[in-house]
Order: sequence, then structure tokens, then C-alpha cells
Amino acid sequence: MEKTNDAGNGTGKVTFRISGMTCAACAARLEKALNRLEGVSKAVINFAMENATVEYNPSQVTVRDMIAAVQKAGYDAEEKIREDQDIERLEREKDIRQLKGLFTLSAVLSFPLVAAMVFHLLGSPIEILHNPWVQFLLATPVQFVVGYRFYKGAYHALKGGGANMDVLVSMGTTAAYLYSIYNGFIVGDAMNLYFEASAVVITLIMLGKYLEAVAKGKTSEAIKKLMGLRAKTARIIRDGREEDISVEDVVIGDIVVVRPGEKVSVDGEIIEGRSAVDESMLTGESIPVEKNPGDTVIGATINKTGSFKFRATKVGRDTVLAQIVRMVEEAQGSKAPIQKMADRISGVFVPVVMVIAIIALLLWWLVGKDPNAGIINAVAVLVIACPCALGLATPTSVMVGTGKGAENGILIKGGEYLQRAHEIGALILDKTGTITKGEPELTDVLSMGHFSEEEVLRFAAITERGSEHPLGEAIVKGARERSIELTEASEFEAVPGHGVVAVIDGKRVLLGNRRLMQKEGIDLGDVEYDLSRLETEGKTAMLMAVEGSLTGLLAVADTVKENSKRAVEELKGMGIDIYMITGDNKTTAQAIAKQVGIEKVLAEVLPEHKAEEVMELIKAGKVTGMVGDGINDAPALAAADVGFAIGTGTDVAMEAADITLMGGDLMGIALAISLSRATMRNIKQNLFWAFAYNSVGIPFAALGFLSPVIAGAAMAFSSVSVVSNALRLKRVKLR
Repeated sequence: MEKTNDAGNGTGKVTFRISGMTCAACAARLEKALNRLEGVSKAVINFAMENATVEYNPSQVTVRDMIAAVQKAGYDAEEKIREDQDIERLEREKDIRQLKGLFTLSAVLSFPLVAAMVFHLLGSPIEILHNPWVQFLLATPVQFVVGYRFYKGAYHALKGGGANMDVLVSMGTTAAYLYSIYNGFIVGDAMNLYFEASAVVITLIMLGKYLEAVAKGKTSEAIKKLMGLRAKTARIIRDGREEDISVEDVVIGDIVVVRPGEKVSVDGEIIEGRSAVDESMLTGESIPVEKNPGDTVIGATINKTGSFKFRATKVGRDTVLAQIVRMVEEAQGSKAPIQKMADRISGVFVPVVMVIAIIALLLWWLVGKDPNAGIINAVAVLVIACPCALGLATPTSVMVGTGKGAENGILIKGGEYLQRAHEIGALILDKTGTITKGEPELTDVLSMGHFSEEEVLRFAAITERGSEHPLGEAIVKGARERSIELTEASEFEAVPGHGVVAVIDGKRVLLGNRRLMQKEGIDLGDVEYDLSRLETEGKTAMLMAVEGSLTGLLAVADTVKENSKRAVEELKGMGIDIYMITGDNKTTAQAIAKQVGIEKVLAEVLPEHKAEEVMELIKAGKVTGMVGDGINDAPALAAADVGFAIGTGTDVAMEAADITLMGGDLMGIALAISLSRATMRNIKQNLFWAFAYNSVGIPFAALGFLSPVIAGAAMAFSSVSVVSNALRLKRVKLR
């Protein structure tokens, strides 16, 4: 069930499916109704998704109270169950079929009415089509059968103390319908019937609603794709036998068997076997990742080569995929700050439009002495002024933008961060694990005596086999990668702050820094130049002496990720100031920064002080982003305007950051900011169209330049155009 409850701080969160909303005014009024409830701290209505997300205090208000408030406002609500995507899809398909059927009925009945008008304008009227009874019989089912939904919506809206699109449409079409009855049956004027106006307006609005429903279904395809990634079954071992069960029945601790080509069912840890796993759905990286016993596997990834067994550690809503789906759902249901303006306007829009329609009617009737024109122009004002496009402008773009992000491994927590990211002027990049790989690697092996480079590395690796220091591990790993056979040292001693001493093949070996060599009286000769050069390059250099003579120099470094330099160039090209922050000394920090093209370096900064550096930039007036690994950098990520966690999608980064990048590539930051900018452009286009449409359409209708039929068509297709423009985001190329 889409409901959480934290008894510790007395807060809960619930999501409802809302039915009956027809325009942005409905959403604005319903939001007010829920926010007025005592105990509700925040209620957000997403008109595009037809959802309500409510944060509340369970001791003050219940879910039943909230549903009652929704019903009192004239709508209906039911708690949203997490695993109800199939139910939602079926309901949406049912709604689309119903809209299509109503539109077809309405179009068939309206066609003769339109034909009568066209032939009349051409000077060849068809007498039977101008008969008031024929037009009445054709228009009445359209008005009250097809149009029933508008009357029902208007009744509930007015009963709840507000007005919405249904009020405008039902008032406008009823006015044209009743005026036609008056002219046709009381006055006897068969040439001034406006049945076609009311019928065609309803037909066109139904067409618009049908197309809008189809388009809105496409905006949430990201969730459907993510849900489609899930494995349906799992092969587990119980009582010594393998059996296939539904993935929902897997419990923590189950031993799961995965064969080549199969999907991993849930998250877990490999206990037997080796393989390569395609994790592209998670990280965007197409190269399969080697997996060995002790490594973690993620549900929905694909096993490529070998078979393995793993122990389930996370199931159901706790898996990484479930967390991703939850984050995308919450992001799509959230509001961007830019939407507040549209919400405020939508809340007062309908009453203002009704006043304008009445003024237009009175002016045409009393001043222009033309009651026919007054009624028709007032109807046109009521019909064209629906604020649907205004309500759809922002949420549809946010839905598509966050969905596209998820498909590219970019998880955005909400519309607020999607909007904020495009404003970033300064970006702080943590060095270790963000710009660099975060794992020391052997980079240089230099021979200083009669030893070959291979012998230098062999002796150094054997010496470090007994060490747990990361630098020593890097040397051992480097030797193994070069297929150097390693034996055991007969003696080993670690000298804290200096290095290590070992005996290999009867020879005493020293491996460490200058201090160790000086302590042992080793002559360094001309090695100082090479030492300084390596340290200037950001590497940690170690000296090796055998039997009292300097024999070699080895260097280890945390190497830069392949795309870091390119990513920094991309970000600079976007006009963003780039800073690197690290606890390393200035020499090492400057060396790494130089490799990737960063000039602004914040060195020797302790983890607890990183947040202070972020705040300094914010105080300087810059919208600041912080990029880190999401664990040590959590305070800095929280302090920044936008926090990016990179390459750590399976840990607490998803909670610490505003935007999580599932892959470890720094290019994801450039893609995220590019996506933010594209989405904001799209939102502004939508808002401009929505405002321009109403700003131009209402006065044109009031002045008599738009017939109700044209007004109905414009109103119907304004919403469709806004949703279609939002869907263009799916095709936008991220730089």
C-alpha cells in the first residue's frame, strides 16, 4: 500500500488515486480542501497523474477523513496500492475506450447539424436538416448523454463551493441549447438555431479529452518500463531441491540459483559460482561486470555467462529496483516551484471567466442590440477559457523529464530539484571516487640498480603481501595483473609512518618513504628528481632498498576516471564554475586538478568541513551543486542547493542526495544538468502557450471573432498540444 507511517515523529504519508478532476481548477480546489484539514502538513495534487500525495499526523487525521474531504469537494479518492500498476493501466484503457465511444456517438449525431450549417452558408439549405424537431432530436442525446459528465462535474464543483471546467462547458452549451429551443419552438425562427454549436463543442471537447488521455498515458511510460524489468519468477533451493516460485514469494535468506541468460530475481550476495552480469539497466554501462563469491547482485540485472547461487538480502519494496521505481513515482508526483504561479491563476480563473462572459453578453445585448450575438459570444468565452492547458503545462514536462532521467540512470527526487539544477552556477566535485576511481593503482616501476623492473615489482609485492595498507594492496594487485609469481617472505615487519621491512630469498628488503631510507642509512643518490616528479603528478612514491642499496622506485596513485576530463569540459561549456574539493595536500590536489582541467582547488579540507565550503559559495550568491559519493559527503550534499550522489545507487546516497547517478561516470552530471535545462525550456514553452492561448482567445471570443465551434476546437487541442510538447522531451538529445 502506498502509505508510510513513522510513529517516532508522528508523521505519515499516503498517496490517493483521484477521479473526477477535469481541469487545473479542480486540482487547486482539492489541494486547498485537503490542506485545510487539521493534521495535514502538506497535500500535493498532480493533475496530470490524477494523484494526491498527503503528509499528515495520524494522531490528528485519518485516511478516511481525507477521503471524506475529497468526496465533499465533489471528487472520489482511493488509497493507491504500490503493486497496482496493472490496475491503473486497465482503468486508463477503460477510460480511453469510454471516451472514444462517447466521441464517436457525439460525432455521428453532430455531423448532420454541421452539414445543415454548411449547406445554409453555401446558399443551398437542406430543408429537413433545418427542421427544429430534427435538430432537437439530434442535439439532445449529445447534450445530456455525452455531456452528462460535464453536468455531473459541474454539480459536484458548485456543491463543493467552487467552479471548474465542467461549469464553463455545461453553462456555455446549455445556453446555446436552450436558446435554440426558444428560437425554434417559441419564436418560430428556424434560421437562428444554434444546436450545432452546443453539439459540436461537446464533440470537440470529447475528442480533446480522448487524445489527452492517450497522450497522458505515454508520459508515465518510464514507470512501466522500470516495472517491466522485474523478474517474474525465481529458482530457489528448499529442502535440498530446486523449485520455481513467484518473485513475490522470495524471502530474505533464500538461496537463489541463476543460470546463463536469466534475470537476477532479487538483491543478494553471491555464495557460489562466478559470472559476468549485465548491469546496464542500473548503471547505463554496457560492459558486463565480473562477479565472484562475496559480490552483490541486483534484482533485474541479467546474468550473461556462468551460473551462480546467491543469498537473498533484499526483497519486495526494499530492492534497488523498487527504490528506483518509488523515487521516480514520487518525483513525477511532485511539483516544480514554477508551477505555483499556474496554480494561483487556476484557482481564480473560472470565476473571472464567468464574469467576462456575463459582461460580453450584456454589452452585446444592451449596447449592440444583438441578443443572438451576445449569447453566442458569451458561450464562446465560456468554452475557450478552460484552464486545462495551464494545469498540464508543468506536471507533464516533469513526468517526462524525470522518466527520461530514470531511463538514463539519473534519479531525480522531485520537480524542485529538476528545476533547481538548471540554475547551477558553481559545482563542487569531490576528488576521491568522483573525479578519480577511488582505488589506488600501481602507475610506475623504476629500476635504480642491477634489478630489472620486474624484479623490483616482485620483491615489492612479496614484501607487501603481509600488509593491509591500500598502497601495498595496489602493488600486489599490479604484480598479479602482470602475472608475476609471488612467494612468501620469511620475515615481515611494519614500521609505522615509515614503511615495511621483509626478508626475501635471504635478502633484507626495505620498502617505504624517505624517512625509512634515512633511518636505515640508505644513500638516495640522484633519486630526488624522480621522487619530486612523481609527487608533482599526484602520485605516492615508495623507495625500495635490497641489502642496503637503493634498487627501485614505485609509485601508486588514485587514477582519474576515463571521462572525468571530458565531463569537466562539458560542464565548463555550460558556463558552470568547477571546483575540486579534497582532503589531500595541495601538491597532489593540484596535480589531479590539472589532469582534468580544473583551476579552482579546495585542498586539505576535512570531511566535516566540506559543508562549510559549500555554504561559502552559496553565501557568495551562487546556486551551488555538490557532487560526492553520498556517504562521507552527506553533510555537504545536504548543504548544497542540489546534491548529486555519483556511482553509489545501492547505498545511502539515494537518501542523502537530491539527484542520484546510478553509474560512476562523471558525464552523468553534465547529462543531468542538460536534462534539467531541456525540461525547463519545455515547461516555459508550455506555460507560454497556455497563457497566450487564454490571453488571446478570451478577448477574441468576447468581441465576436470566434464562434463557439472554433472556441471548442481551440480549447480541446490546447491541452493536447501541451501534452504533445512535453512528450517531445523523450526525443531530446542530452549533450
